[in-house]
Amino acid sequence: MEVKLAGGSGQVFMARLLLLIFCMWVPVLGRVQNASVSSSSANVLNIGALFTANSFIGQAAKPAILAAVEDVNSDSTILEGRKLKVIFQDTNCSGFMGTVEALQLMEDNVVAVIGPQSSGIAHVMSHVMNEFHVPLLSFGATDPTLSALQYPYFLRTTQSDYYQMHAIADLVEFFEWREVIAIFVDDDYGRNGISVLGDALAAKRAKISYKAAFTPGATRNEINDLMVGVNLMESRVFVVHVNPESGLSIFSVAKVLGMMKNGYVWIATDWLATVLDSSDTVDPDRMNELQGVIALRQHIPDSDLKKSFTSRWDKLKNKGISSVNSYAFYAYDSVLLVAHALDVFFKEGGNISFSSDPNLHDTNGSKLHLSTLHAFDGGHQFLQTLIGMNITGLSGQLQFDSEKNRIHPAYEVLNIGGTGVRRIGYWSNYSDLSVVTPETLYKSPQKANSSNHLYSVIWPGEITAKPRGWVFPNNGKPLRIGVPNRVSFEEFVAKDKGPLGVRGYCIDVFEAAVSLLPYPVPHTYMLYGDGSRNPDYSDFVYQVVENKFDAAVGDITIVTNRTRIVDFTQPFMESGLVIVAPVKETKSSAWAFLKPFTVQMWAVTGVFFLFVGAVVWILEHRINSEFRGPPSQQLVTVFWFRENTVSTLGRLVLIIWLFVVLIINSSYTASLTSILTVQQLTSRIEGIDSLISSNEKIGVQDGSFAWNYLIEELNIPVSRLVHLRDKEKYAEVLKLGPKDGGVAAIVDELPYMQLFLAKTDCVFRIVGQEFTKSGWGFAFQRDSPLAVDLSTAILQLSENGELQRIHDKWLTNKECISQLNQVDENRLSLSSFWGLFLISGIACLVALTVFTFRALFQYRRYSPEEGKDEEDEIESPTRPSCLDFIDKKEAEIKEALKRKRQPIDSSDG
Repeated sequence: MEVKLAGGSGQVFMARLLLLIFCMWVPVLGRVQNASVSSSSANVLNIGALFTANSFIGQAAKPAILAAVEDVNSDSTILEGRKLKVIFQDTNCSGFMGTVEALQLMEDNVVAVIGPQSSGIAHVMSHVMNEFHVPLLSFGATDPTLSALQYPYFLRTTQSDYYQMHAIADLVEFFEWREVIAIFVDDDYGRNGISVLGDALAAKRAKISYKAAFTPGATRNEINDLMVGVNLMESRVFVVHVNPESGLSIFSVAKVLGMMKNGYVWIATDWLATVLDSSDTVDPDRMNELQGVIALRQHIPDSDLKKSFTSRWDKLKNKGISSVNSYAFYAYDSVLLVAHALDVFFKEGGNISFSSDPNLHDTNGSKLHLSTLHAFDGGHQFLQTLIGMNITGLSGQLQFDSEKNRIHPAYEVLNIGGTGVRRIGYWSNYSDLSVVTPETLYKSPQKANSSNHLYSVIWPGEITAKPRGWVFPNNGKPLRIGVPNRVSFEEFVAKDKGPLGVRGYCIDVFEAAVSLLPYPVPHTYMLYGDGSRNPDYSDFVYQVVENKFDAAVGDITIVTNRTRIVDFTQPFMESGLVIVAPVKETKSSAWAFLKPFTVQMWAVTGVFFLFVGAVVWILEHRINSEFRGPPSQQLVTVFWFRENTVSTLGRLVLIIWLFVVLIINSSYTASLTSILTVQQLTSRIEGIDSLISSNEKIGVQDGSFAWNYLIEELNIPVSRLVHLRDKEKYAEVLKLGPKDGGVAAIVDELPYMQLFLAKTDCVFRIVGQEFTKSGWGFAFQRDSPLAVDLSTAILQLSENGELQRIHDKWLTNKECISQLNQVDENRLSLSSFWGLFLISGIACLVALTVFTFRALFQYRRYSPEEGKDEEDEIESPTRPSCLDFIDKKEAEIKEALKRKRQPIDSSDG
């Protein structure tokens, strides 16, 4: 259906050239017209119709256009008595003939042209329409690039493939596929549609892994060769974007090649639905070739107009006309749109007139007769009227957005099975995939989120389980697995003389994970590195990006800059950077008894001893004779109080304080025991901060990411770093130390250091804490589905204990248990006991508060009574001060208050 044509400025040149060629035929046509022709009072308005008559779309378009012209001419409310006349031209699938026939229509003074169905022909014809200001309304050209500003007179009454490709991208995302193969016809329609699909998939983190293009009119043998090639590739998801006339050949060849069975996925654009809808009867052989295919069909909302037209179409079928398809509705609506727009055009004072194009004129002696071609004077005004229309036709609401595309684009998602098709959902740019009709969701937006799914699909091979969407390429090439050729820590990965060629912990983990996959993974190991030094691991990972390897297996650390270029599996080994340094045993000192507590803890404990002593003295001073006496004796009592308290409040405070002291004493004893009995080691390097602040040499393993990390992240000068080749070099430089040509410490990943320390009988130690957190994983090319499946397999290995078994096989379990620089960590701080001190402090404050209120109450009762005469007041004893009153014994106060009440009691008697 589509024709391969040149693009860009070449199309303008072609249009000009064809214009000149056609004008050479004008004498044959033999007609000379005036420079200006007016048709404002004409009762007949000419419109052109250009399409390929003998095609699936053309056979449906012609009767639809005739029916639309008949309906318009029979409706007296439209055009006020004027009639439409349609002039048909057959492009015969030729861009050349389409352009020639478009120029012929310019002789007939048409006000609009309906068609063409081909995007390629539409590109060329649009240049002619631009020149003569005649709107071109296409019911079948779906190329998204036709909406460009380059084609101002092009108006699409069907849906743009821009939306169809986004619908396919949503399908790919819905079924969680990452790659597709695009099979398309190599013309404007095919190329531009697939280009949009690539952009839409990229937004979903998917991609087109291969573009399989074939020429328009390709033979079956050419299609067969193309399909044999794509069948050797990894992806099993095929998107077919071709012409209705040639598309069925794709599936016929695929059936012969065994590509319509279990594991394959086929998604066809709306061309397939057009073919199926246009058939009067079901062809069993054809349907057998399409089993399990998913296809899109432009959605036409149900309406009374649609039902009425379909009923009329059934009568037309008796005359040998093809069944109705969606393009018949769009062709009908194109005529309806022109009629209503002309009606508005006339009501707004528009005038139908044509004039010679000033750019085309006959030269002396020329036989071209260019003056016979006329431009539509009101073409621009009529175009704006068309763009602004909003009517309801057979295909639903017909209105255009700012890019001249129809609003509310929608597609039906079909699944072919048995002898028919089954609708499994819808897609629209409003709700994406849904099982609810788009027009329903427009009215009830709240249903959009709850309906974002599809009904079940029956895939090729009559299975309901979702296909994985990829396999290993069936071209005899196993997966190329890159392995670092290490010269140190060979327990993790190393060259081997066995069948695999490699061995080690990482290799066993990879083989165990692959064995859990539900499909075979043929692979071969390829060493990377010269074997004299460890390879640079960043360069190693980049070989995967460069397609030197399909994957990289080994002790590969997952770091940020690597995740940007490859996909990693789930980590199979935890890792992180640590510091290893020489250590020496620390000897106990005479002041070791102070180490269990921090300075802050000692200070707070001492303060509370004084505070609690003072509180108990206050509470016992008035009652307990042991808390009375000379000031020096009472001061000693505060520092040294015994348990023979008398007052209730004093006993409460003392019990709580003794509980606090008991816990502190027990903790102190345990900590001191640990400090004095466990061997303590110390190092000049205490952690990463002290290592950075020093100016001493630091050792780093060959090929490790730690080299760049120390330089770029911690700003350590390169001059301080030393490459280390193997474990023997590790021990050598640590023993020498920085003063004798060695290093102060080594920075490396934890798994290496654990193995190194175990092999050296724990002569060296890890100092400080692990200052980065990461892990080891296997690296794959971006969007490789193997990365996801192997991640699941690694989790299974971890859950069933196999990962630990492999670890125990290759790596020692010996640990260095002697403590290093842990005195400060074992010291007890206030943070561990502040709750106890808080309870004791609250108890003291509560006791003091109760004591104070009780003393004030007694003091008020002890003062002289109010209301006595002056003589009695002079004879009464003087009231003591508050401090003197509190210093008195409790018994004396009570006795005085008792004597004070006796006279009152006598007088009452």
